[in-house]
Amino acid sequence: MPTYVITGTNRGIGLELVRQLAQSPDNTIFAGVRDINSDIGDLKKAIMIGSGDNTRHIIECDVSSTDSINTFIDVIEKRCSGEKKIDYLINSAGVNIASTHDSLSLIPENVLKQVTINVLGPAQLTAGLLKKGLLSDDVKVLNFTSGLGSMARSAEQNPRKCAGYSISKAGLNMLSVHQAGDLRKELPRSVVALLDPGWVKTRMGGNGATLEVEDSVRDILKVLHGLKEEDNGEFFHHSGDKVPW
Repeated sequence: MPTYVITGTNRGIGLELVRQLAQSPDNTIFAGVRDINSDIGDLKKAIMIGSGDNTRHIIECDVSSTDSINTFIDVIEKRCSGEKKIDYLINSAGVNIASTHDSLSLIPENVLKQVTINVLGPAQLTAGLLKKGLLSDDVKVLNFTSGLGSMARSAEQNPRKCAGYSISKAGLNMLSVHQAGDLRKELPRSVVALLDPGWVKTRMGGNGATLEVEDSVRDILKVLHGLKEEDNGEFFHHSGDKVPW
């Protein structure tokens, strides 16, 4: 009976992850949302599919706030009954601000906000769950990145896109490399991996996106559930192919 923690579940890819995982009554799901008082009607409907007692939880988690992350962890700790541990941590929450800005027009506040949410959020959440002893011995941590965070892929683009977002995702990539080594010191069978979900038809993806969210998430879960110990620190496309750094 696996346990999943997922951030950014009020819409988009995070919501669809909950929807598909909720199809199995064996799955325990902790769904993090930035604001519990926002419109989360779709999430409430999705998370109740096939639900059992004490297996489905919607909890506020604003990954831009250290206090909110710590409260999220405390609530999970209280609701994890007995020896239950987290088998899968999916850091899905992220933002892309001022996507039209290039490296010559960056606004510092926007870049800092993206780094706070896209890099420091996953860093603090993973570390906090580990400190509380809530991660299973063979936990799989999946950090959602982008092809725009790949130096090799970005160098091929002309014009290049989303400078601030790309910088934050490159930072997340480096974080994940460090996590892959550091978490192994504490949990020798753990796996940390990066995943590019593709250009998905969500609010963040925008009008030009080409991939249906259902198809992306189906691929994401296939990659997640197929992770092996030797995949620690790897960068995957949702197709399962490895992405050049």
